[in-house]
Amino acid sequence: MTEAILHIFLALLLAPLLPGVISRVKASLAGRNGKPLFQLYFDLARLLRKGAVYSHTTSWVFRAGPMLGLAAMLAALCLLPAAGGSALFSFKGDFILAAYLLAMSRFAIILAALDTGSAFEGMGASREAAFSALAEPVFLLSLLPLGMIGGSYSLSSMLLPDAWNVPPLDRPVLLLLSASLFLVLLTENSRIPVDDPNTHLELTMIHEVMVLDHSGVDLAFIEYSAALKLWFFSVVVGSLLLPPIWSSYLIVLLSVFSMAVAVGLVESIMARLRLVRVPQLLSLAFGLAALACLLCLR
Repeated sequence: MTEAILHIFLALLLAPLLPGVISRVKASLAGRNGKPLFQLYFDLARLLRKGAVYSHTTSWVFRAGPMLGLAAMLAALCLLPAAGGSALFSFKGDFILAAYLLAMSRFAIILAALDTGSAFEGMGASREAAFSALAEPVFLLSLLPLGMIGGSYSLSSMLLPDAWNVPPLDRPVLLLLSASLFLVLLTENSRIPVDDPNTHLELTMIHEVMVLDHSGVDLAFIEYSAALKLWFFSVVVGSLLLPPIWSSYLIVLLSVFSMAVAVGLVESIMARLRLVRVPQLLSLAFGLAALACLLCLR
């Protein structure tokens, strides 16, 4: 229990550092100084001191969206296993609840965007809903082989497979799942090549366009929940790539921030895909997860 609480505390404290790591990696490869490493902390502190502005066309749905999104992400973090132990809440099939909590967080922001009555934000919400509908089945399918390997369909055992002790034939499965889940990470967190979080081109924005009318504390909740989602997926993918010496929190942090570095590298060497190409990318992720399932059924 203590380890699980400490893991959640680390997530709450260090999650805003991940976007800063991504920005610094991109800036270093481009030969620039880039933003400060703690830029998101500064932004959150500034936003929390400001008041929110609400349009007269919005209802309680717009105001509740950021709070519900953050609450859902906090609940999802409670299902992630801690270093050397189980999650704060662990039960058979809890990975399905985790997927629904991620969907609930996304759904709350989509509803808030639609509640503004803006066709512009509605366009971004429709894109977010379409891509998430393709990414969620890939996420669930990618977790099934982990349950087959670990013998239990709880995240506490599914995310703790020792990549060095599993049978040799199962090691390619972990690599396939890592690649599939990494593509899901890029999609769910609106990163390149799916979306560019730094773009200001109206017709290409997805996530950023949905939060244009949010300000103050509400925008701080949205930015913070986005950082927590990035932490969540970084833990999931990182647990498969690095030797899971989960008794050490240093290894946990190393795996999480390695994912941030990997995202920065991808965004430095790739351009944003056309919207019609994103389903093809997710189809590739689905194919990798399906192949991993077939290898586990041998």
